[in-house]
Amino acid sequence: MRIAIPKETHKGETRVPLIPDHAEKLVKMGAVVSIESGLGLSCGFSDSEYKKAGASVVKDKKKLLSNADMVLRLRKPGPADIAILKKGSVHISYLDPFNEAGLIKKFVSKGVSAISIEMVPRTTRAQKLDAISSQANIAGYASVIIAAERIDKIFPMMMTPAGTINPAKVFVIGAGVAGLQAIATAKRLGARVEAFDTRPVVEEQVQSLGAKFVKVDLGETGQTKNGYAKALTAKQIEKQRKVMAKHCALADVVITTAQIFGRKAPLIVTKDMIKGMKPGSVIVDLAVESGGNAAGVQPDKEILINGIKIVGIQNVPGLFALDASRMYSSNIVNLVEEFWDKEKKTFILDTEDEIIIGCLITHDKKIVNERFKPSKRAK
Repeated sequence: MRIAIPKETHKGETRVPLIPDHAEKLVKMGAVVSIESGLGLSCGFSDSEYKKAGASVVKDKKKLLSNADMVLRLRKPGPADIAILKKGSVHISYLDPFNEAGLIKKFVSKGVSAISIEMVPRTTRAQKLDAISSQANIAGYASVIIAAERIDKIFPMMMTPAGTINPAKVFVIGAGVAGLQAIATAKRLGARVEAFDTRPVVEEQVQSLGAKFVKVDLGETGQTKNGYAKALTAKQIEKQRKVMAKHCALADVVITTAQIFGRKAPLIVTKDMIKGMKPGSVIVDLAVESGGNAAGVQPDKEILINGIKIVGIQNVPGLFALDASRMYSSNIVNLVEEFWDKEKKTFILDTEDEIIIGCLITHDKKIVNERFKPSKRAK
């Protein structure tokens, strides 16, 4: 089976979809691996390292993609790339299928089996394939480092001859994978940490990391079957904001991570809440790519409102591209290996398997995922 990996062309993308160690793993499984020349340069991997791993290096991207039985990448492809894919081939990457109906149609017309890596089910068996979680771990860590660089005080308590320095107060909103990693990182740096999440089930996890869980009686809340927070009602949101306003006002750093899968991120930190914060405080909004949790946040900009720094960096995992790439590369190769036939040395697209059912969007010139069929979108 011929597996091709093209260079990432998305502006500002520093991560790579496959590192040499994992290219070697695919080769040992029996795959014929080809990469586009320059694939790993943003992470310091030379073409020669991929050659040493057993992969061939191709300069002609059109030739690379048109001959491939499977294409592995990180970002979603452009229409021009889909146009040259081989009928019956398998394409695996982030696809943003909730917002890319046109792209999905192009996969259908080409007869390509498109797997959306962000749609991999959040089950125990699929943990090693979960790119959303692996990248969120990096983002949660990075959010604290970003804040520490911008705040005008240090994180830990210090007892010095000149007096005692009190620890920084960090308030993390959203205790999913990114939020929990942010809590852990802030605690390691010595901060006093509080956290809030609409799902009471995460209270124990927050406390196990040494943070205080902020409780708000919102009535019926919870999470989806995939572990994501459910959308709140208008009354619940208002009640939540009143409590959070008090904690934001006391915080030196506010980190927001709240996202609703497939939908615009909820506005959580309002203009009035920002006005109530201390000058010199920092807000790091990890949801900026899906609309943002903080009022006024702008993609890839650091703005100042009433003395409060609001930071909205897109592709936060890309700030630590080497480790983010290692994790994503592991996720995507684990997915291939999970359905690899060792005797035939090929990828078996098992359309009856729960993992494939969850993440396969198009197959055999049809939209096969129930969530994206035209009849479902129309409702």
